[in-house]
Formats: sequence, C-alpha cells, structure tokens
Amino acid sequence: MLILILGIVVFLGVHTLTAFRETRSGLIERYGIRTYKGAYSLVAAIGLALIIYGFIRYRAEGLIQIWTPPLWTHYFAPPLVWFAFIAFAARRAPPGRIRGALRHPMLVAIKSWALAHLLVNGDLGGMILFGSFLAWAVFDRIAVKKRGDGGAPRISEFTRGDAIAAGAGTAVFALVLYLHPWLFGVPAVLA
Repeated sequence: MLILILGIVVFLGVHTLTAFRETRSGLIERYGIRTYKGAYSLVAAIGLALIIYGFIRYRAEGLIQIWTPPLWTHYFAPPLVWFAFIAFAARRAPPGRIRGALRHPMLVAIKSWALAHLLVNGDLGGMILFGSFLAWAVFDRIAVKKRGDGGAPRISEFTRGDAIAAGAGTAVFALVLYLHPWLFGVPAVLA
C-alpha cells in the first residue's frame, strides 16, 4: 500500500506544480522549457509506474474491504467512464461544442472516471487511488478558475471536433470495456 501512496504523491504532486505558476515559471526560467518538460514527464512517469506497481501488489496481497457498494452503483459507472473517455478525447480534438461546454475537458474526464470507480470500489486501496484523483481534479479546477483560465471557448454548433471526440472516446471506451478483465482483473460490467 505504501508504494501505491508514494506513487500517488509523486504523480499528483508533479501535476500540482502547474497550479503554482510562479514556482513553475521560476523552474522554466532557471532550467529552460525543454529540461522542465523532460523532468516533469520523467517524474510523472515514475509516479504512474509506482501507482501501477503499488496497486498490483496491493491487490495481490488481498483487498482491504471497507464497504460493499450497492448493486445500483454498478449501473452508473459505465456511463460515467464512457463520458470520461469522450471528455478526454475532446481535450485534443479540434474545437467543438463538447470541449466548449466542458471548458476543461481533461479535469472533467478525471473527475468522471474517478467518481465512477469510487462508486464501485469499496476497498481501501481503490478508495485511496480514485479518491485522490477526484480530490486532485477538484483542487486543480479551483486553481484554474482562480488564475482566470476560462478554458475552451463555447461553441454553439456541433463540429468535426465533436464527432472526433465522440467517436474516439466511444471506441476507446469499448476497447477498455472489453479488455478490462484482462488488464485489471475484474469485469467492467456486472453479468
């Protein structure tokens, strides 16, 4: 469990750095943008590797069950994750109505994904992992708002970007849904 927590601290810690604009600017000024981005990516990758390894070890040692999620929560998780994949795809798609409505689609994607998993995981490791990501995304959204970043501009019509976000998000969701038992050891949908 400690490796999982260390990974979360490292991964979300480096991502939190972007909320502290003066510190970030100072590092870029001191080391240059390429070095900053390289170090940022390396630390994030190490954090992610620790999260994955730590969660695999935690699961292998036995789940610490805190509560048993009710059956109805399992029906909310797939649509929330599907929405998360569409929001995630909208982040890189050309401008569109989806991206404009979400304003900060990456943060919306993380919140939706984390909430979906919190609804169906009542074990301590899952609650720490998904709860940390949800709390971080809420924090970062507040930080973004405080610094005046309004996010993507609102667009009233459906665009090519929306089609790309919806199509790519749905395709990746279907793939993850299918592969979830092999990737993560549990089915994504109750039989």
